[in-house]
Amino acid sequence: MSRVEEVDRVTIRGEIPDGLTRRAQYFVRIHGHRISDPGVERHRSRWLEHGIPVAEIDRAAAYQEIWGGIALPPSPHYDGGPSSLSADVPEGSEAEGWWFGAGLQRTALPYTFMIGPEGEFGVHAGTWVPLHGSVAGWVESVALADHARRCARTVTTVTGEAVEALQLDRFEPVLEVAGRSDTWWRGADSLVAVYRGEAECMSAPQCRTATVYSGLDEWGLKGLGA
Repeated sequence: MSRVEEVDRVTIRGEIPDGLTRRAQYFVRIHGHRISDPGVERHRSRWLEHGIPVAEIDRAAAYQEIWGGIALPPSPHYDGGPSSLSADVPEGSEAEGWWFGAGLQRTALPYTFMIGPEGEFGVHAGTWVPLHGSVAGWVESVALADHARRCARTVTTVTGEAVEALQLDRFEPVLEVAGRSDTWWRGADSLVAVYRGEAECMSAPQCRTATVYSGLDEWGLKGLGA
């Protein structure tokens, strides 16, 4: 059985959010699961009493309906990312914009995972840093990291100033991850993941990290990326 045939066979099980590449769909179906999550509607009246706008509660509820309860394997950074995706109480103001929690951390971290005013997925610790333009972008990045790790002949990690020394002029951005502070780049035989979010959020430039996945063939570079 070919890789494509195998993916077609396993992806008919269950439902996953729309808009993901086939690679991310495969990753969510095979390696993720959905846990019981009571949602946010039970909090609506209390949140309204605290002055949270209806539109922001609706936005959190919509996120919960699509992503609530989805638990993925750990991401390579941010101590694995959220243990599961789940909306939490919106925070903010009309002047600054509104955020709501995207899911609880797996370990103790100095920042929280949040969904931003424009639907971005990012980290917040007094400073808001969007990692990806959407939660789908975050899922795509975790799926791509898993795929690249499995396919690469060598994996190299650099940190701090060495990240800025990477030569990416001949690389193209991987658009499906909707990169903001965190980006992915595709070259002739390698993928490069650049993580700047934690460094920007914590004002800690030494935390900049990049992972280079080398020795990739055509399948390793894209997989089921469409």
